[in-house]
Amino acid sequence: MATLAELATQRTRLDEPSIDHLIRFIASWSLLADLAFSDMLLMTKVDETHRDDEYFVVVGQMRPNNRSTSINDDLVGTTHRAGNWPLVRQAFEYGKRVVGEANIDDVDDHVPVWCVPVRYNGVVVAVMVRLQGRLRGSASLFEGQYLSVFERLCDMVSASTFPYREDTVAGPGLPRVGDGVILIDGLGRVEFATPNAVNALHRLGVYTSSEGKTLHELGVQARAIERSLEFAIPTLEEIDRGHDVAILFHGVPLIEDQVVTGVLTLVRDVSDLRQLNRLVLNKEAAVREVHHRVKNNLQTISSLLRLQARRSDEPETRTALHEAERRVRSIAVVHEVLSREPGEEVVFDEIVRSLVLLVEDTVLALHPVEIVVNGELGVLSTDLATPLAVALAELLTNAVEHAFTDFGGTDNDHVGVVTLNLYQEEGNAVAEIRDNGRGLRDDFSLDVPTSLGLSIVRDLIRVQLYGEIEMRSVAAVDGGGTFVRVVVPLSARL
Repeated sequence: MATLAELATQRTRLDEPSIDHLIRFIASWSLLADLAFSDMLLMTKVDETHRDDEYFVVVGQMRPNNRSTSINDDLVGTTHRAGNWPLVRQAFEYGKRVVGEANIDDVDDHVPVWCVPVRYNGVVVAVMVRLQGRLRGSASLFEGQYLSVFERLCDMVSASTFPYREDTVAGPGLPRVGDGVILIDGLGRVEFATPNAVNALHRLGVYTSSEGKTLHELGVQARAIERSLEFAIPTLEEIDRGHDVAILFHGVPLIEDQVVTGVLTLVRDVSDLRQLNRLVLNKEAAVREVHHRVKNNLQTISSLLRLQARRSDEPETRTALHEAERRVRSIAVVHEVLSREPGEEVVFDEIVRSLVLLVEDTVLALHPVEIVVNGELGVLSTDLATPLAVALAELLTNAVEHAFTDFGGTDNDHVGVVTLNLYQEEGNAVAEIRDNGRGLRDDFSLDVPTSLGLSIVRDLIRVQLYGEIEMRSVAAVDGGGTFVRVVVPLSARL
C-alpha cells in the first residue's frame, strides 16, 4: 500500500513542506478520533491537470479505539469525485468547518459529518472528515467534555497549530484517551478527570477531589504539565512513588489565538510495565553475569592446561594439552560475546573476529600465513554458534599448522593465505575455508580422520548440527591447496 508521502507526491500538487505537515498530522490524529468517538478520513485534491472534473484522494484513515468503526473498508488511496463529497468541496473552498451529512459507500444511510480544513502556511492543503457512525452501546459519561476538547483541537487544525512541530501526541507507546484524561484550564486547575485518571491519582496518594485545584496543590509535581502551559509544547513525564508505582503524564496544550487555554493531560498507569522492565533488566544482568563467570572459568581451565603443558617433558603431551587449551578458549570466545549481549542469539561475526585472533596468537607456523575473512553469517542461535565456533577454530588451526609445512621458513616466494568465506544460502549457514598450501594426501578420508581435531569437527558438524562437511584437495591448475565446505541448517533442531 502506498504511503501518504507517495500518494501526495504522485497524485496531488502539494509541495514537500505541506506533505511533511500532513505526515506529522497523521502521526497525531488518533487523539482526535478518540475524542470524537468517530472514524476519520483525510482527503486532499487530486492533480487536475489531465481531468475534466475535480477529484479527492483519501491519504489517511483512522478508527477510534473507544468506539466501533463505521467503515470496514480501507479507503486509503481511493479516489472520489468531488460531486459526491460536496461538504469536503465547501471546506476546501471556504476554508471553514462544514457540518452536515454524507452517504458513505459501505454505510446504508447518511451519517453526520464534520469537514475540517487542514491549513498550512495559510493554505488549505487537506480536509479532515469526521464520520460519526451509529451509536453502539452507551456513550461515555464524559462524551460532552471530550467533544468540547475535540472542537478546540479542530480549531487548532484549521489554524495550523495542530499538529505540533515539536513532537507527535498519542502515538505508539504514548497514553491515549481511554487510558485516562485530566483537563487542565489555562491557570493550571483541573476542570475534570475521568475515572481511570482518578485511579491513577489514587496510586500517587491523591484521594481528595481534584476539580478546581492545581496538580501542585494535590501534591503531584508534574513539571511537564507546567511546561505545556508555559511554552505551548507537548510534554511527557513519568512520576514515580517508590518502586511500585509509575504514572505517565502526557501534556497536550490547547491553543487559541497563540495563547494556551488549557492542557489535555493523558494519563496512563505504567506500574506493571515498569516492574516488568525491571525484571527483564535484572534477568538480563543475571544472564550476562552467568556468561561472564563461565568465560572466566573457561579461561581458568585454559590457564591450567597451558601451565600443565609447560611442565610436561613429552612433546606429544604438550601438543595435546595445547590443543585442548585452544578448544577451551574457542568456547570461551562465545561466552565472552554473550556476556556483553546476553540472549538466545549472538552476532556470529564478532565471534569470527575473535577466533581469527585466537588462531593467530596460539598457532606457531614456520611459514608466514595470513587469514582473510569474507562475508558474514549475521545473527545465529547460541546453540548453533558454540559448536560452529569450535569447528571453525579447529579448521583454521589445521590449515595454518599443516597446509604449509613443506614450504619451511625460508621460502619467501610463496605467501601462505587461508581464506574464510561466510554466507547464508537457502536457510543454511555456509563456511568455506580455502588455503594455497600443499593439499591433502591421496588416501585422505574424513570418515577415517588422522587427527583428533578433524574427528571433533566431523562429529560437531554431522552429529550435533545436522550439517554436512566436505574436504578435498584443489588441483594445481586451480592454485592448489585444500578446500573445506561446511553447510549447517539454521533451523535445525539442536
